[in-house]
Amino acid sequence: MKKVIVLGLVLSLALAFTLSCRKKVQELPPPPPAVKEQPAVEKVDEGTKVAPPRLSEEEIFASKSLDQLNQEMPLDMINFEFNEYSIRPDAKPVLESNAAWLKKFQGAKVLIEGHCDERGTEDYNLALGERRAQSSQEYLISLGISPERLKIISYGKSQPLDPGHEEFAWAKNRRAQFLIIEK
Repeated sequence: MKKVIVLGLVLSLALAFTLSCRKKVQELPPPPPAVKEQPAVEKVDEGTKVAPPRLSEEEIFASKSLDQLNQEMPLDMINFEFNEYSIRPDAKPVLESNAAWLKKFQGAKVLIEGHCDERGTEDYNLALGERRAQSSQEYLISLGISPERLKIISYGKSQPLDPGHEEFAWAKNRRAQFLIIEK
């Protein structure tokens, strides 16, 4: 009987030990308190960004220096035949485009430069360059440009565009160029 009591005692101790070693069930923490609803934030549409104000062509024109304007070459040059100063048919649309630009920018004043190729004397080429500048000026005046806005000068053969000594170079050098001198 002693054996039974001892056995019962051992079983009780084993049961007590087992129960004490058992993992405790952890209780889950309470849920976080409910967050108050935030006010709705307006979403900005990416397409509605405010662009900087666009400048008009007149404002852009006014903001540039004369050097900047002349580097952009808004006025195209025209070419002439050998020993001629009459306006060629292919030069008329160019002069019409130049006149349209001058009408748009009423404050602009232009210097018309007459140029020649290297052939001929200095005096002869100075006179021919002047006649080329004058014929260009007269054509622009006929298109409605005020003569007070147009000045002329002849450089004769002193400022070649192409330094070559053949017809291709000479054809480029027989020209009238337009330089903005006031805005």
